[in-house]
Amino acid sequence: MSTLPYWMAGMPQLLIVAGLTVIFAAWAWGARAITGAAAATGTVITLVLCAAAGPGALAVIAVVFLLTHFSTRTGRHKKERLGSMEKKDGRGPMQMLANLGPSALCAAPLLFTPHARWLLLAATSAALAEAAGDTVSSELGQVFGRRPRLITTLRPVKVGVNGGITAVGTGLAAGAVLLTCWVCEWANMLAPGYYWTVAAAAFAGTLMDSLLGATLERPGRLGNNSVNFTSSAFAAAVALVALVARRWM
Repeated sequence: MSTLPYWMAGMPQLLIVAGLTVIFAAWAWGARAITGAAAATGTVITLVLCAAAGPGALAVIAVVFLLTHFSTRTGRHKKERLGSMEKKDGRGPMQMLANLGPSALCAAPLLFTPHARWLLLAATSAALAEAAGDTVSSELGQVFGRRPRLITTLRPVKVGVNGGITAVGTGLAAGAVLLTCWVCEWANMLAPGYYWTVAAAAFAGTLMDSLLGATLERPGRLGNNSVNFTSSAFAAAVALVALVARRWM
């Protein structure tokens, strides 16, 4: 294995990935899935991830985006009636930073050193899987799930209330987490022996999102972007702590 960071050893591949990233961002902007500013933000984050983790990171980002995009667009008419539909011009740059920022921060040290590569990429994978699972859960849970219950009390609440969960949404979150972790493994971002630990950490992050939604976002103490960022960072931290602890056991 090379002792150089990936971007130093794989510059030709990175140039190709950079072109594909720009094309993908332009398509997402044209499809009104994200704003122009979000497209620029997502491009920078994706390039950081690919430079740190390798070209396979682009495939992971694409899967996370497509899961987010199609789950957001599913049940559009019902969401419009509920008032929970995303803006027509798509997600903004702050939403992009909230969902992808923690993964980029976890991978960034690999731009300078290859040490602790698999641990840092495990944290990166957990953050990305949490972002996918959380969005799929909230977007599809309100379309296909029954009346949600507040995660802290299990009392029924209205659809769209922060901290509300459904069995369908929770199950779909688990499915999105497992799929994203599988793609991370396929893209050589996740060591096979780390799969279930990282998946569990990512799923714990989706539950943390709901808990923060019920306790801090619902009373107005935190905004949605802050909750999303914190939950993804929590998933990454849980994965790191669990894997380090496992090494010492």
